[in-house]
Amino acid sequence: MPEPTPSQTVGPFYGYALPFPGGGDLAPTGHPEAITVHGCVYDGNGEPVPDALLEFWQAAPDGSAAGRAGSWRRDAATGAFLGREGLDFTGFGRVPTGADGHWSLRTLPPPPAAPYLAVCLFARGLTRHLFTRAYVEGLGGDGQLKALAGERAETLLARREGDRSPVFRFDIHLQGEKETVFLDFA
Repeated sequence: MPEPTPSQTVGPFYGYALPFPGGGDLAPTGHPEAITVHGCVYDGNGEPVPDALLEFWQAAPDGSAAGRAGSWRRDAATGAFLGREGLDFTGFGRVPTGADGHWSLRTLPPPPAAPYLAVCLFARGLTRHLFTRAYVEGLGGDGQLKALAGERAETLLARREGDRSPVFRFDIHLQGEKETVFLDFA
């Protein structure tokens, strides 16, 4: 195997201090409309990326963009982060990938006006983070999706697993034939 290039030695530092307890729990605990979105991050050779970090933002089901204040808790004595209180929709999540490149989050369905999760990906070998979207299958937004990605729109679709399952799969491919569409924000 060749020696790593400088950009491949930038990390991974994402697993240290950035993930937090309950980072993938955007939905209130036990909410009946909660959905799970999960997947894997793959490199250009189709191998899982075990040390990536993903951040997610989304609008609430009512279309509002702000998460609830107070969803972050700290210990009053030590200031240590205790995790989320589990009662409010936050609109923001941060999850690391596991050794197998897998990640998972639990959220509420995004609204029809913005039927996607905004995704920001940090990974080794990337000197800048990447932005993409995960459009949740069955929530509309087909016009937005086709206008954004054309033939490659399928790479932005979080597909339902099973007929009525509240579980959706969204894999991210950094390069290659299945490369996910990434957005350029200048």
